Amino acid sequence: MSEEEANAAGWDAIDEALGRLYGEQEFKHYGTAIPYMLGGPDPLNGISVYEVSGPLPHWHFVTYGFSELYEKETEDPEHSGYGFELTFRLFKPATEEEPPAWALNLLQNLGRYVFNSGNVFRSGDYMDANGPIALETDTMLTALAFIGDPQLPVLDTPNGRVEFIQVVGITNDELLAMQVWNTLGVLAEMAEHMPLYISDLQRDSLLKLPSISEAVRLGSESDGSNTGALYVDQLAWESPDGDSVHTLQLGAKQAEIVGKLLRGRLLKGRSLTLAGPEVTVSFEAGDRHGLEIRGELMILKLDEAVSAALSEILQPVAGLHQLSGWPELAVRIVPTHITDSEGNVVKTIG
Repeated sequence: MSEEEANAAGWDAIDEALGRLYGEQEFKHYGTAIPYMLGGPDPLNGISVYEVSGPLPHWHFVTYGFSELYEKETEDPEHSGYGFELTFRLFKPATEEEPPAWALNLLQNLGRYVFNSGNVFRSGDYMDANGPIALETDTMLTALAFIGDPQLPVLDTPNGRVEFIQVVGITNDELLAMQVWNTLGVLAEMAEHMPLYISDLQRDSLLKLPSISEAVRLGSESDGSNTGALYVDQLAWESPDGDSVHTLQLGAKQAEIVGKLLRGRLLKGRSLTLAGPEVTVSFEAGDRHGLEIRGELMILKLDEAVSAALSEILQPVAGLHQLSGWPELAVRIVPTHITDSEGNVVKTIG
């Protein structure tokens, strides 16, 4: 045993938390042979999986590696590492004897995203997976939501605070609902039909239940949207010379959500910022429309009439549209190509 392994205070704290929940229950642990820092493919040190019988039979995955498992390395005394570990509850069919490998890969892929980008997950976040969360399966779950694990409270360790953030598989329209309202509000409405937020690859969208869809509609109308910024990979801007038309470009896949977000933000007096690879566009409510360009930042002031017209244009249909009430601004919607892990186009939107 190495000196580092002997001082595994962070790891032990997670083990103790799971021991309080599951007692002496046997579990499966999937470790990493070669550490990520030494060139190994997997960033997480390991993932433990518990087989749980109720309220529905499911696998409970818990990661080890986003927090500081051994010696304290960061200068932040309050948080251990990134300050969280991920969990995932997946419905277990009666014939399934081992946790599916795709779920382990999903958590490792989320680890790669965090380790490579520095972005962290917090309760209330969401992420579009741009395809089935379990590759090559016929599931409607194509996005992820994040919420505090309902059975694992925040943990105080010798290395700092660790929150257990549960990954929840959601459908595309549930993702849209979270974007135009807020993640935790939608999950709260879904909780009765998704105990412990167990992900089930076979389930249909819960927004097909009238009670949930109506609650989301009322919530978004009352509260507006909590989404103040959105990354749009097909975002572009054309600023011509002279007095001709400026053109805003969006991909068809994200055009509809941007239109809904404009209504959910600007009508509540809140701004909306779109960040693209080379340009940033900020929409702000105003008494009259106008455009301000600051280098790679475009600021669009929208009055109520122009905001409504722009929202109507933003649909998942490719084409060039002149903006009613603001002839100097046009919107180009381009097709979005969805590709598989090998780069093959599997779907085109618009």
